Amino acid sequence: MNPPPKHQAISRQLAAEIIAGKYRQTGRLPSENRLVQRFQVSRPTIGRALRDLQEQELIERRRGSGTYLRTGKTRGMFAHPVAQLGMIVPSLRHTEIFESICGEIASLARVNDYGISWGGSAAPVSEATMTVAEAEELCSRFAAHGVAGVFFVPFEHQADRESVNRRITEFLRQAGIPVVLLDRDLGPFPTRSEYDLVGVDNFSGGYQLADHLIRLGARRLAYVMRPLTASTVDARVAGARIALLAHGLEVPRSFVLAGDPTDLSFVRSFARARQLDAVLCTSDHLAAQLLQNLSRLGIRVPQDLRLVGFDDVRFASLLTIPLTTMEQPCRDIAVTAFNALRERIKNPSLPPRTLMLSPRLVVRETCGAYLKSR
Repeated sequence: MNPPPKHQAISRQLAAEIIAGKYRQTGRLPSENRLVQRFQVSRPTIGRALRDLQEQELIERRRGSGTYLRTGKTRGMFAHPVAQLGMIVPSLRHTEIFESICGEIASLARVNDYGISWGGSAAPVSEATMTVAEAEELCSRFAAHGVAGVFFVPFEHQADRESVNRRITEFLRQAGIPVVLLDRDLGPFPTRSEYDLVGVDNFSGGYQLADHLIRLGARRLAYVMRPLTASTVDARVAGARIALLAHGLEVPRSFVLAGDPTDLSFVRSFARARQLDAVLCTSDHLAAQLLQNLSRLGIRVPQDLRLVGFDDVRFASLLTIPLTTMEQPCRDIAVTAFNALRERIKNPSLPPRTLMLSPRLVVRETCGAYLKSR
């Protein structure tokens, strides 16, 4: 799937910010010059993006004055939306794919006459990672304000995450609020909860990455992750294990390596001995951190060790060595999740659904695919 044109990506980002209430206080968007600097594009590209927003009736451009929120339809939308949808996304400001998915959902909500609520307001609770207490407070606000449905990304990286996730969803269920889970389920893979789940086929993604590395000649693979990670990673690991077995390779007991990729001693523990051909990472962010420490240890990627990530975030192609990864189709996930919640609101008796989209392998230099051509 090709990325959207630059002007379209910019208009979507600005639309999501408008929906979230970022410009409500002044009622005015930044100047074109500031937008050019922010997005690092040409002035005509910014002009095209702003025209897109005009066509959506979100803004109005006043010659010699600037760009303003549309005073009628747009501002009225914040005060009297037909219905509100809530979002509980603990890692919104620290996970790029969730910023993209939630921005797309916000745009879809506006087009379909819904408002997006972050807990009694049109803006996120905070810029930092959301705490469990903040999430539970959001649930109470959602119930008090009668939101029609909630998108929820379950918590990870904490020992009590499953009980926390179930407590949150049970509160919403008791309040009669439908829930659609984004990206991951409440508990460990392969168990399933009674809630709709929308994400990518992580098992397939893990299989494809491992299969790709094996076909390139790698035989000794490992999967690097942080401790207490989400069930999505368990699915990716399972897929990678099956790929090894499908090629007649043994899955070592030490296949999964859990630790902090910024900890040089952790990276040294598995990389210095040169016993691995390739490493799979749970995310592009983790892969980027690992790449930095491998360089400090004098280990060359991909000559000494092949490396792959997962997500295909914006910086993946901009690293010192461009990263091979699995692309998550964020817009398609957003559309599927939005439609799933609308269907769930209309028909609460639908059986729980698992809606998995296909990830796409993006081959760049860290996997070593282009070593022979150099």
